[in-house]
Amino acid sequence: MRIAILGAGAIGAYVGAALHRAGVEVHLIARGPHLAAIRRDGVQVRSPRGDFTARARATDDPHEVGPVDFVFLGLKAHAYASAGALVAPLLGPHTAIVAAQNGIPWWYFHGLTGHPLEDRRIESVDPGGATTAVLPVDRAIGCVVYCSTEIESPGVIRHLEGTRFSIGEPDRTRSDRCLSFAEAMVAGGLKCPVETNIRDDIWIKLMGNVAFNPLSALTRATLADMCGHPGARDLVAGMMRETVAVATAAGCAPSISIERRIDGAAKVGHHKTSTLQDLEAGKELELEAIIGAVVELADMTGVPAPTLRNVYAAVDLLARTVTGPSPVGAR
Repeated sequence: MRIAILGAGAIGAYVGAALHRAGVEVHLIARGPHLAAIRRDGVQVRSPRGDFTARARATDDPHEVGPVDFVFLGLKAHAYASAGALVAPLLGPHTAIVAAQNGIPWWYFHGLTGHPLEDRRIESVDPGGATTAVLPVDRAIGCVVYCSTEIESPGVIRHLEGTRFSIGEPDRTRSDRCLSFAEAMVAGGLKCPVETNIRDDIWIKLMGNVAFNPLSALTRATLADMCGHPGARDLVAGMMRETVAVATAAGCAPSISIERRIDGAAKVGHHKTSTLQDLEAGKELELEAIIGAVVELADMTGVPAPTLRNVYAAVDLLARTVTGPSPVGAR
């Protein structure tokens, strides 16, 4: 098995290191000081589960790698449509793309035979079909990440908590390619259940992301701050209720209560969401997949979502003010 990690940042490098430890031929695609450190010292993982170093191959040129069995995407969702030059050299006739992203994926309505919105394009995450042109939906394997990592310094990954990477086919089958990838992940010490309805997992995680990520950017607050503030907690709960309504209208039923979802976030403590971290680093904010697409799905399904719309408008304005307009922007 040959696996390329495209975007070997905090999550990507951690997954690549685990797979390398399992004996998989791993190619890390990174850049800058991070790449230089990996080439020199390997990926150094610092974890409460035990430290280890993985000396996997590393490059900034996918042409040096060539076609692989799996491409694990460690990029932010808003970078997918412009990643064609990086992805194309890695694709062979049967290469699968494991998209470890937050929020609603570009392939969401692919494979839903008989669904009223079957094969409908979601403009927020696939504007004009640009993402599908780079990442064909038949290659896609969904992946929901329940793992927290950070780049402590170039080449050094701090694993904070969680090891679960739930995966699944858009058409809800238990495919050989999913089972093969999961086996390699488990051999590397990670959890990788193959779900027949990965969309339910997407919505369960999104219940938190859709509220906490944009609100953290607007308030500069941590998870504990938002959960501990009565007014903010009520706002989070309202956004979650609207998100569950959209999920239900789209044919899913997240199997977790809103209070339990909020309490779970509170237990994480004073953690900054990825959106707040990106804001503080001056990076483009990952908003379209996390909240913009939910608002678009509300439009598609006729679900009123006034709180989501208002928060999306505010955080989109913030993003435009700080980092420039997103590819789609507010609707």
